[in-house]
Amino acid sequence: MLNYDLSPFYRSTVGFDRLLSMLDKAVGAEQNAPTYPPYNIERTGENAYRITLAVAGFADKELSVESRENTLTVRGSKETGVKDEKRDMLYQGIAARAFERRFQLADHVVVTGAASENGLLHIDLVREVPEAQKPRTIAINGAAKPARTIEAAPEKQAA
Repeated sequence: MLNYDLSPFYRSTVGFDRLLSMLDKAVGAEQNAPTYPPYNIERTGENAYRITLAVAGFADKELSVESRENTLTVRGSKETGVKDEKRDMLYQGIAARAFERRFQLADHVVVTGAASENGLLHIDLVREVPEAQKPRTIAINGAAKPARTIEAAPEKQAA
């Protein structure tokens, strides 16, 4: 069995760190993972990402994109219409099978839009960290006057 070390990717990912953790755990199950349709994940800005899936042969109405909690699900299914009986397929190299692809999103990553063009489905994501969880700078005050030590005089005992 091959061992893959994904630790170099951790320092270059911001929004998909949970995804890499899950990949790290599932290295043994990689052979059974679906490979259709192929996809790319790219960073388009400091807190912006894009997932691009190759969905050649699928119309917009045959694709669905759903975001629920921290899971993005992309489904595609060909409509089973009336086939042209005059056509006889000699070779079918373009896959037209139904698919479902799931992506685990990091916390605070939301889907902002999806567009289909030239056989590619683009899904745009943005990482929106709430104001309360953003890092903030704390001002450091200058050294105050040194604390004074007050010495107590010994008590006089009554005779």
